[in-house]
Amino acid sequence: MDKNIIARLNKSFEEYAYEQDGVEYWLARELQVLLEYDDWRNFINVIEKAKISCSNSGQNSADHFVDVNKMVDIGSGTKREIDDFMLTRYAC
Repeated sequence: MDKNIIARLNKSFEEYAYEQDGVEYWLARELQVLLEYDDWRNFINVIEKAKISCSNSGQNSADHFVDVNKMVDIGSGTKREIDDFMLTRYAC
């Protein structure tokens, strides 16, 4: 892979980070776009595999993958709730 592509992706990854109470995290649905997954259902499979890997390494996956819900616009001022995950750097 081209070093320029790696540098661009790393910069983009860091720009997607949030911080809350001193804890750095990323939202899975935003990483889905960054990693060019078209469908959430495909990306959720990646998340589930990452949870298993996390547990297999002796970590508590609940510490690194936090279920959250957020409201998104679906048009005409209407919103609906969707599932997402807050991910630690380790989870990412």
